[in-house]
Amino acid sequence: MPDQTARQIAPARGKLGVLTVGLGAVATTFIAGVENIRRGASKPIGSLTQMGTIRLGKRTDGRAPLISEFVPLANLSEIVFGAWDPVPDNAYEAALLCGVLDKHEHIEPIADFLKGIAPMPAVFDQAYVKRLEGKNVKSGKNKRELAEQLRKDIRDFKAKHGCDRLVMVWCASTEVFIAPGPAHQTLESFERAMDANDPAIAPSMLYAWASIMEGVPFANGAPNLSCDFPAMEQLARDKGVAIGGKDFKTGQTMLKTVLSPMFKARMLGVAGWYSTNILGNRDGEVLDDPESFKTKEESKLGVLEHILQPHLYPELYGEMYHKVRINYYPPRGDNKEGWDNIDIFGWLGYPMQIKVDFLCRDSILAAPLVLDLALFFDLAQRAGLSGIQEWLSLYFKSPQVAPGLYPEHDLFIQLTKLKNTLRWMQGEEQITHLGIEYYQEQ
Repeated sequence: MPDQTARQIAPARGKLGVLTVGLGAVATTFIAGVENIRRGASKPIGSLTQMGTIRLGKRTDGRAPLISEFVPLANLSEIVFGAWDPVPDNAYEAALLCGVLDKHEHIEPIADFLKGIAPMPAVFDQAYVKRLEGKNVKSGKNKRELAEQLRKDIRDFKAKHGCDRLVMVWCASTEVFIAPGPAHQTLESFERAMDANDPAIAPSMLYAWASIMEGVPFANGAPNLSCDFPAMEQLARDKGVAIGGKDFKTGQTMLKTVLSPMFKARMLGVAGWYSTNILGNRDGEVLDDPESFKTKEESKLGVLEHILQPHLYPELYGEMYHKVRINYYPPRGDNKEGWDNIDIFGWLGYPMQIKVDFLCRDSILAAPLVLDLALFFDLAQRAGLSGIQEWLSLYFKSPQVAPGLYPEHDLFIQLTKLKNTLRWMQGEEQITHLGIEYYQEQ
């Protein structure tokens, strides 16, 4: 039996506008994918909201509905797309240029639809993404004015397309590394910094601020600071807006969050973990800049330390050597290759090795995450869950959490957290996997 009252969730009535910051490989693969799925040409493989089930009650009850049937998610037919990008190419031109999807199978059949999605001028500053240039860019006397222009874009898009609700997902490039400073501590200091064109205020922060000010949930798919600092977290709580991030968990890091829990579960030691990536898309070009790479490196490096907890297991992980490399290699395009060389040790200290070569497709893995985040953040907003949405950590390399908490990185704990949150929303019993009731005498 349910152990609580179901949470009041507003119905997913009317159109949901999904605004992506960036109209490159990830965004166009997401948009074209959804449209192909809506037309019955493809299946939503990789999307938990569309293909995943959720167990309810005991294993013997046999209750396992689709997640999309259990909680009131927006229907794919009601999604409307919009985007900002410093490159003026429409979604059709951008999808062809990115080269992720087959032109004849997945682009040309929906060409008219894609051509109808042209990017709004972006807030863009090459100082924060040094390897990119853009002509489709806003201008203003200061960063506050640019952020206000974004707010107007949001309002205009909602009115033009008759949307009832909106969600914003950052699908753009990785900015240079910025550590939280005085400008990020309070809303007052943040807004003064916008007025003063403070370099501590990056473009991604302006999108986050505009989104929250307009009551639009904001999901950060890059390792940028964006909304992961006190001023933005407080603003989100005050405005009743859902926020979260950071950095889509797609390829190599996804594997790390599966393999490292295995080592810890069996008390196997890890002497070293060397990871390298090659990719040739826009993301690879951006990350070829050392300052942008540092932002990504911070996101990738924290995973093992949080899962393996070397402070609790110094004999197993206290001297672990962890190195991450990303190399720009144009011939590979969006087909990223991630190599992991793992040196482990077991009984009596005997060494062993594991080598993983993941030839993945970066945007193919990221696109269903954009869909799930858009639908789940919309659900959270309708359920009155404001501020950081830690229950969606499953989707991020560096999950945003409340001050004083360490992030949970174990993929399977993250999935349990997500599904238990959905059960909690609907007044269903939490699944603890204890199972002792099956073996007690009746």
